[in-house]
Amino acid sequence: MEELLDPGLGSVRVWLKRDDNKARKLRYNLGHPRVLTFGGAYSNHLRAVAAAGLRHGFETIGVVRGEERLPLNPSLAYAADRGMTLTYLDRAAYRLKHTPEVEAALRERWGEVLILPEGGSNAAAVRGCAELPAEIEAETRGGYDVVCCPVGTGGTLAGIAAGLPTGRRALGFAVLKGAGFLAGEVARLQREAYGRVRENWSIDLDHHFGGYARTTPELRAFAARHGVEEVYVAKMLRGVVDLARRGGLAPGTRVVAVVTGEPFPPRS
Repeated sequence: MEELLDPGLGSVRVWLKRDDNKARKLRYNLGHPRVLTFGGAYSNHLRAVAAAGLRHGFETIGVVRGEERLPLNPSLAYAADRGMTLTYLDRAAYRLKHTPEVEAALRERWGEVLILPEGGSNAAAVRGCAELPAEIEAETRGGYDVVCCPVGTGGTLAGIAAGLPTGRRALGFAVLKGAGFLAGEVARLQREAYGRVRENWSIDLDHHFGGYARTTPELRAFAARHGVEEVYVAKMLRGVVDLARRGGLAPGTRVVAVVTGEPFPPRS
């Protein structure tokens, strides 16, 4: 792991753990001949599922939010090139994608299929992400206090918190605006995976920089200075620096920040 060096950290130390959380989320969801899942036009989850389907030999179907636009953007083209069948739901129907009615319609059209939620966050994904803290523990020999990660759907944070040893805590940074609902999602995912909710995690809601895929000149400069992308990772790291500066992280706190898989740019 490499250390993040920023004058705003003071005596707080931050190490970057690069990890493909999408692969972890999929690990225990594999084994079905046909997988259907959801995502926006620049979804890195759709790309990960398509790549896994090609690698492991199962059929993949991507339900994309909004109308079809040709030519495909680089993210959707990547998924299609790896064999994913793309279909589309208008935004009103997409908001209802989790309902029994929409799922029944999808199964009627596509037949026997495993339906993964948007972002891949389900109980199996949580169990995959829960394996990460053991690797962090081994790499740092227990020399850390907090594990941080970006939060989009809550699965990665739910798993990390579930896998942490006693005395450690997890802190997620929401990349969405108005994301207070995510605490309920993390709790739900932990209950589904383990039957209980851990109390060793929290979510920072103040570093979304305008919402998903939104940015500011300040965030762009911060991301460029540290060589990270802006959609997820820069927001988390900027949040860590801000908390250290304001005393939200005590002096001397040792942080491991999980650098998740890099997405395609949100706009062409």
